[in-house]
Amino acid sequence: MLVLDSSKKLSFNRCISYGDLVITYERHDNMKAVKVCEGAVLQNRFGVFKHSDWVGKPFGTKVFSNKGGFIYLLAPTPELWTLVLSHRTQILYIADISFVIMFLEAVPGCVVLESGTGSGSLTTSLARAVAPTGHVYTFDFHEQRADSAREDFEKTGLSSLVTVGVRDIQGEGFPNELSGMADSVFLDLPQPWLAIPSAGKMLKKDGILCSFSPCIEQVQRACETLRSNFTDIRTFEVLLRTYEVREGKMDSCQGDAGVSVGSLPCKRRRRSSEGSNVLESQSSSIAMARPCGEAKGHTGYLTFARLKCLS
Repeated sequence: MLVLDSSKKLSFNRCISYGDLVITYERHDNMKAVKVCEGAVLQNRFGVFKHSDWVGKPFGTKVFSNKGGFIYLLAPTPELWTLVLSHRTQILYIADISFVIMFLEAVPGCVVLESGTGSGSLTTSLARAVAPTGHVYTFDFHEQRADSAREDFEKTGLSSLVTVGVRDIQGEGFPNELSGMADSVFLDLPQPWLAIPSAGKMLKKDGILCSFSPCIEQVQRACETLRSNFTDIRTFEVLLRTYEVREGKMDSCQGDAGVSVGSLPCKRRRRSSEGSNVLESQSSSIAMARPCGEAKGHTGYLTFARLKCLS
């Protein structure tokens, strides 16, 4: 768990207090971000939950309503925040995010530049990766989106790690004062090739750039621009297939070598009280796994490149 400071909301190893942001968990596909307020309540199908009952309890606690229903109070980790944040734009999900952080080599102390901010899904994970001594500078040309993202980072306790700027990176490039400071740069732009020259100036020697694009034509044009000042150019498509694991019933029969599982029920005879034969089914409870019916497919292509070291 990430701990920045005892006064910061991002410190998840302490107990919940008023003003904290909590993720209320009903089930894996039903979660909600709630700010803990004095006198407030949360109402759902399980009953009424008083915020005052949450105060003083550690994150991860199971709390009960007036009807006996329950929810879990979870810490707003980047993974959970990605699932509950307001979608102001199309966001990156966990599979892409984890891949980006690994290949950008984002570690504590790094400086990362990002454009555009969007809903702040990736920004949140980047901030945790570079904490406690690194920093993320993120830019969006849309002022209202930037303001909303800034408010979200304040809620999740990331404001000391993230600086949000309003700037058209495609048209103006990154600010000159950041030149040579960045360990890595992430671009999520419709025309990333326009920002690549400026991104190269921001990177330290051997720095890494990543460009996210939904269309292969964007990838091709970006790669053409990258060839002049970058090396080790690679493009990936991350596809995630999720499985649901549930308890199910499977009929089984006793064979000579033990228990075998089949697709048809196994019947056995027993003698009824009247003396007639009755067929019975034998079944057992097992864990069954199958692909989710609403698995997320293609989101986009990730292109990585490393700045050439010029002698």
